[in-house]
Amino acid sequence: MDRLQSMRVFAKVVEQGSFVAAAQVLDMSNAVVTRLVADLENHLGIRLLHRSTRRMALTEPGQAYLERVRQILDEIDEAEAAASVLSTKPAGTLHIYSQIGFGQTQLARLLPLYSKQYPDVRLDVTLSDRTVDLIEEGFDLGIFSVNQKFDASMVARQLGIAEVLLCASPAYIAEHGVPQTPEELAQHSCLNFSMEHLRHHWTFQSAEGASIIPITSKVMSNNTDLLRQCLLAGMGIAMRTSYTLGDDMVAGRVVRVLPDHQINKVAVRLVYPSRRLLSAKVRSFVDFMMAQFPHPDCDPWLAS
Repeated sequence: MDRLQSMRVFAKVVEQGSFVAAAQVLDMSNAVVTRLVADLENHLGIRLLHRSTRRMALTEPGQAYLERVRQILDEIDEAEAAASVLSTKPAGTLHIYSQIGFGQTQLARLLPLYSKQYPDVRLDVTLSDRTVDLIEEGFDLGIFSVNQKFDASMVARQLGIAEVLLCASPAYIAEHGVPQTPEELAQHSCLNFSMEHLRHHWTFQSAEGASIIPITSKVMSNNTDLLRQCLLAGMGIAMRTSYTLGDDMVAGRVVRVLPDHQINKVAVRLVYPSRRLLSAKVRSFVDFMMAQFPHPDCDPWLAS
C-alpha cells in the first residue's frame, strides 16, 4: 500500500466532506478512494471515519490522526518546494482571496498586467467580504482592507493606506447642493453599505474627537458595484474608500464632498502564510504587487 497516497486521500476526503467529492477533485474513481481509506484504517487498526448513507464524520482517533497527517503533508510539501523553489518558474494555479471593493476596482486592472508577465500562472480569484482562514481554505494569499488580526504564521505586507471619503455625482450636486458641514448631511440622501453601524450615523474624526452625525440612507447594499451605479446616477452621497473610486474621480464622474473633514483611514495589506516556503508563483505575485504600490505609508489611490 502507498501509505503517503492513502494519507493524502484521507485528508482530501475530510476536506471535501465526502468520498465522491474527493474522488472528483483527485480524478480517481470513488471505489479507489474508498479502498485507500479502508486500507489506511486496516493498517492503523482504528476507524478514522463514521460513515452513513447521509453523513460522514471523524472519529476521535480520526481527528487526532488528521492533525498529524496535515503536519506531515505540509512538511513533505515544504521539502519538495525547498528543493526546487530557486529554479522553479512561476507556474500553476495561484489562489487569491480579496475583499470585494479592492478586487473589483484594483485587481481587475492589475491581474492582466501580472498575467502578461507570468503567462504560465493560472489565477483563481475569490472576492468576498466574509471572514476567511487563508490556510484552512487553501488560499495562497489574501488582500484585506480592514483592521484584521493575523496570527504569527502570517506575513502582512502593507500596500497603502486608503482614506474613507464622501463623494457625489455632479448631477446630484447640481440638484441638491453641496453640504458645507457634516451636520448638513441630515438633509441629504446617503448611499450606504449594509452595516448596522453605518445605517443611521456617520462618524467624523477631528482633533477634538469623534462626531457622530445622523444620516438618512436612501440605498443600502452589500455590493460595491451596485452602490457605484447608484452614485453615478445621482441618487445620493456615498461613503467609499479611495481605492474603490477607480477613474471616476479623475474623469469627473464623481466629486469629493466635505474634503476637509476626516472620516477614517484603513490599511490595505497583502497577507500570506510564512510557515511554508514561498513558491515561485506566490513570490512573483507578492513582488509584483509591492512594485505596483511602492509607497505603503501613503494613499496611492486618492486623486489630487
